[in-house]
Amino acid sequence: MLQLTDLREILRYVPRFRDRLFVIAIDGAIVEDDNFPNLLLDISLLRSLNVRVALVHGAAKQVERFARLVNMTPSDTLGVGVTDADTLQVAITAANRVTHEILEGLAANDLRGVCPNAVTAHPAGILGGVDHQFTGRVERVDTVLLQTLLERDIIPVIPPIGIDGSGRSYRLNSDAVAVEIAKTLGAVKLIYLCTEGGIRGPKGVVRQMTVEDAEAYLRKHRAELDVQTLTKLTHSVRAGKEGVERVHIIDGRVQEGLLGEVFSNEGTGTLIYTNEYQAIRMAQKKDVRAVYTLIQQGIRAEELVKRTRADIEKSIGEYYVFEVDKNPVACGALHMYPGESKAELASVYVDARYENQGIGGKLLTYAESLARSRGVKVLFCLSTQAINYFVQRGGFRLGTPEDLPPSRREVYEKNGRRSQVLVKDLAEV
Repeated sequence: MLQLTDLREILRYVPRFRDRLFVIAIDGAIVEDDNFPNLLLDISLLRSLNVRVALVHGAAKQVERFARLVNMTPSDTLGVGVTDADTLQVAITAANRVTHEILEGLAANDLRGVCPNAVTAHPAGILGGVDHQFTGRVERVDTVLLQTLLERDIIPVIPPIGIDGSGRSYRLNSDAVAVEIAKTLGAVKLIYLCTEGGIRGPKGVVRQMTVEDAEAYLRKHRAELDVQTLTKLTHSVRAGKEGVERVHIIDGRVQEGLLGEVFSNEGTGTLIYTNEYQAIRMAQKKDVRAVYTLIQQGIRAEELVKRTRADIEKSIGEYYVFEVDKNPVACGALHMYPGESKAELASVYVDARYENQGIGGKLLTYAESLARSRGVKVLFCLSTQAINYFVQRGGFRLGTPEDLPPSRREVYEKNGRRSQVLVKDLAEV
């Protein structure tokens, strides 16, 4: 759960999202979950921060329940298979009920909402030799209507039902509708609130995936995925390819999961991203506080030598940071000894929340590349706990204090840490 101490992290994101649009797609099962009132509070908070919101909802669970009430078996519940005439009528009833529940919830939180006829649909047609009858596809979105609502502080609530130019209704897949709304309105985020909680790998939920990674995962595991996860991942990839920079798949039943996904680096579900989500760059004055905080963590873990904030401010130009969504989560420094064509790799630290993600290796590679560009022939570092890592992953060899530049050796002798000296001959690599 988010704590008051997380407020600073939240505030870092606010300027980036102010007056931008989030499309939030809510599965029907989430609308009936006990956590739904909390989600509405989260949406109210987003609106208070001037984040615009458009809602798209599904109704699969409600279609199943309403079908049982009339003693029928629906031909399809997700809008991806065949929708016969009876199933369409059940789907319309179920969708209207879900829409009304969402509008009730918005009103209870002093938010204005409306269900516009903004989605024009056409029949999906005959696919694989099968007539899909009343299953439809989005033909176009009335962008002007939706923009007008958003500009007047009214939240559009879009159901999984589309209407054609002749007034005929079609059952739509809500995941597909959400993509069309997001790309048409230029949303910065598309957020799927579902019961899956993200895309799962061997070690649990995968926190971040590029669109290319997600597409490869889809090709490899398609046969193993349940229908709901398959549609989420398929449309997430499509959204990324068609211009939506961030797609999130999270568990809508988790209290504050929406805020945790939006306002924290690590998130709570799976983020699928298109543009540069992670980057290494040289540190700037504005990064002094973040670098100092990271190094303090390393000092407490006895991994790094003590450095004051003044020390860091004085040499901030020698540091570089690894960002996740523009927030520094790891750092390192390259201290030059130009008279001897040597440089020291120092202050390498990765926030504990981001360990075992390959960030340390990226920091080492960046430092080595930077050193080479500056004509460094020998790169060295000192370590007490990560010796094996530097040797096995970084290609360093064990050295001695004699390998240090005289000025650095003097400091080494005085601090008494007896760190292992590690050396990498760049000229030989």
